[in-house]
Amino acid sequence: MNRLLTLVFALIAAVPTVAAADTARDPSKLKLASANVLVLDAEGGNPIYAKAADDVTPIASVTKLMTAMVVLDGQQSMDDMLDVDMQDFDFLKGSSSRLRLGATLSRREMLRLALMSSENRAASSLARHYPGGLTAAVAAMNRKAIALGMTRTHYSDPTGLSAENVSSANDLATLVQAAAKYPTIRDFSTTPAHYVELKPAGHLLGFNNSNALVKNHAWDIQLQKTGYIREAGKCLVMLANIASRPLVIVLLDSSGKYTRLGDAQRIKHWVETGEGLAAPAAGTGSRYNGSFSPRAKHGVKVAARSPKSAGPRRV
Repeated sequence: MNRLLTLVFALIAAVPTVAAADTARDPSKLKLASANVLVLDAEGGNPIYAKAADDVTPIASVTKLMTAMVVLDGQQSMDDMLDVDMQDFDFLKGSSSRLRLGATLSRREMLRLALMSSENRAASSLARHYPGGLTAAVAAMNRKAIALGMTRTHYSDPTGLSAENVSSANDLATLVQAAAKYPTIRDFSTTPAHYVELKPAGHLLGFNNSNALVKNHAWDIQLQKTGYIREAGKCLVMLANIASRPLVIVLLDSSGKYTRLGDAQRIKHWVETGEGLAAPAAGTGSRYNGSFSPRAKHGVKVAARSPKSAGPRRV
C-alpha cells in the first residue's frame, strides 16, 4: 500500500515538471524581422520573448485601441449619428479614406471601422464627438495611459497619423490586455468584413479587416490592431490563443508588406513546436536607411531612428 501511494505521489509531482518542460522555448531559435517585439504569457504575465521591448517608438494606428477605450469609457450612446467633416481629413500624411465629406454613421459603426479597417476619419470623428471635443479626447487617452502604468507612452492624436504618438512594446502589451477587457473592442477588432450604409445617400460600402490573419482559421485571435506610418513601419499587436495559451504579441517597426504577418507566423510555429522558421531574406527587415529622430516631447524620450523612403502613406 505504501509503495502504491509513493508511486501515485511521484506521478502527481511529475506533472508540473512535464508541463513546464513542454512550454519551455529557446529564444535563440526565433528569428524575427520586426525591430521591437514582445511575446507575453497573458495568464502569468511573463514575457517569453522580448527584443528591444522598452524602446520608445511611433506606434501608428495601434493608437486606435486607446481611442476606442476612451470612447467607450465616455458612455455616449452607440446609436448617436456622427458625421465626417473637414476636421477629420488627413492633411498631415495624405492618407486615403472611403468615408467622404458629409458621410454619417452611428458611433457604433464608426468605432467598428476604426478598429477593424483602421479608418482614420472614423477615429477622428469619434474623438471630435467626444465630450469636450478632440482635445479632451486626447487628454483622456494620456490620462488613461498614465493610469495603466504606460510610462513610455504619449498620444498627440486619436488616429496614429502623428509620429508623436509613441510607446514601447512593453507598454503596448499593457494596452492590449486593458483593451481586451472591453467585449466591444474584442468583437469589432476581429470582425473579418463588414458593410455599412452611409447616410444620407444610403449607399452600402464594404470594408475588410486590415489584418489578414483574422480570416485564417489556423489562428484564434481574440483582439488585434494593425498600424502603419512611414516613421513607425508596419506594426501589429494581438491577443491570440496559441498552443492553448493566451499570448500577447507585439510587433513594431517591420518593413515590407508581409513582414509583420511573417513574424507572427514564426512566433506561432515556435510556440507550438519549439522550432524556428527561416528568417526573412536580407533586405526585407525593418531597418531604415539614413537617419531620423522624432522630437522628444512630454518627457518621453524617443530612440533615434532612420527614415523610410517616401511613398504612399496609409495607416
